[in-house]
Amino acid sequence: MKENIQVTRLENELTILTDKMPDVRSATIGFWLRRGSRHEPAGLNGIFHFVEHAVFKGTEKRSALDIAVESDKLGGNLDAFTSQETTGFVMKVVDKDLPKAFDLLADMLTSPRFDEKELRREQRVIIEEMKMVEDSPEELLGEIFNTAFFSDHPLGMPIEGTRKTVRAFNQKITKDFHSRAFQPKNLVIAVAGNIEHLRIVELANKFFSSRTAETVEEVFTVPTLAAPILLKKKRDLEQAHFILATPWISAQSPERYAAHLLTSILGGGTSSRLWQAIREKRGLAYSVGASGHTFQDCGIFNIYAATSPEKVGEAVDLSVAELRRVKREGVSDGELALAKDQIAASILLGLEDSGIRAEELARQEIVHGRTIPVAETLRKIENVKAEELQSLAQEYFQTEWIALAALGNLNGLKIKRERLDVS
Repeated sequence: MKENIQVTRLENELTILTDKMPDVRSATIGFWLRRGSRHEPAGLNGIFHFVEHAVFKGTEKRSALDIAVESDKLGGNLDAFTSQETTGFVMKVVDKDLPKAFDLLADMLTSPRFDEKELRREQRVIIEEMKMVEDSPEELLGEIFNTAFFSDHPLGMPIEGTRKTVRAFNQKITKDFHSRAFQPKNLVIAVAGNIEHLRIVELANKFFSSRTAETVEEVFTVPTLAAPILLKKKRDLEQAHFILATPWISAQSPERYAAHLLTSILGGGTSSRLWQAIREKRGLAYSVGASGHTFQDCGIFNIYAATSPEKVGEAVDLSVAELRRVKREGVSDGELALAKDQIAASILLGLEDSGIRAEELARQEIVHGRTIPVAETLRKIENVKAEELQSLAQEYFQTEWIALAALGNLNGLKIKRERLDVS
């Protein structure tokens, strides 16, 4: 399996990674910041998300309309996002237009205007975004749950901030924070597609070589994880939504391959245990699944489903039963083989997409500090044994660690910890 990945690190600590795909006509370029909402100082909850929005509102040489028109002209595939640990700006274009895309993104990130009038307008936009979350039960439940699970920690704060914090982000606060956070040493430029590495390095030097690496006080604390049981009533919902969760591995854990396989077997697809038990055999939910979210120092495994309010208790009981069963009995050879095939196919199919490859370049650099060859990943997945999955379940699926949050017209539902017994 041929890979053509190159890495250059500038003197100011900016990292440039490229993955050449000579047989495609697309190129995906991304600027990833090694920082997200968990790194925000006290009182500035939501500032990374706010800056992510604000850089679109104009630079020293482009207006907000110029940015919008240029983006559309290049294909309209410009996306930006903020997560707990990263902030990203990604654009997919035809290969010949890569220099233009680089110029646009670099200009936005290095020379934002932060006009006070535009910032006020964007504050209103973000508050409308908050209202959208409040109207989406799945997202609302996620925020309620995270706040309780990551008790009094930035990982539990809403990524978009609060109405109070966002309204306080004036030009001075925004500009000062941007200059401290968006430094070359915090940036990873990852490009995949029909591109030349040296050309990307030239473009990076043009915009960033004069910017020096500065020492900035880091905001980073290790969370103390809670095990809440939250039952929130919301009368206007037709369904009740619930999350059942437990602490999980960190992003750098050597157990991450086994964890991925266990998550897939429990709730990663239509053949998974939870899907079969809750949807196919009993018809309790349209969609049910499991996922693992990993951070640099901790993680969270969660089961999510939406069902009729009167069936929440039954769906929770079935979920708990599957956790208990995998602890006691482990997984079969057939289930493990299926999960390995499923994950390997997903990885290999992703190699055809320049966007996935650029994202994976950046993720590996930020999380692991190196590029992990696809062959290495496939080999480690294939080498996982069934007993490793059972051992992982026995380590993390502990009754006292199980957390539950439900949202909907719950009709007086009460769930005590004894009902969540997975021993």
